[in-house]
Amino acid sequence: MTEARLELGEAGEQHAARHLVQAGWRILARRWRAAGREIDLVAERDGIVALIEVKTRRAGGLAPPSAAVDWRKRRQLAAAGAAAASRWAAARGLRFDVMAVTWGPAGPEVDHLEDAFRP
Repeated sequence: MTEARLELGEAGEQHAARHLVQAGWRILARRWRAAGREIDLVAERDGIVALIEVKTRRAGGLAPPSAAVDWRKRRQLAAAGAAAASRWAAARGLRFDVMAVTWGPAGPEVDHLEDAFRP
């Protein structure tokens, strides 16, 4: 992965985390590793723990950032989620969210897809 893509991804994760905090979420972890995989953000609100995959793209692409969460990525997240479930067993709910950050001329735009899929 190129340095520019890594920087864009990091900026997208930071923006997504700020968006969540403004919406009343508490960030529990960033880049949390479980089962040999990484979960971008782990956040909690109202007893729900969300494992969040953040995808960031520049505006004008062929598909929205969320389209990059294909069946392979979902399978990887589900494996990491199984490990995460035991770590956050006290939580009343656990779900998988996707945050799509599109970086356009006016700045980033965030689309939070809550409960995006079930493993």
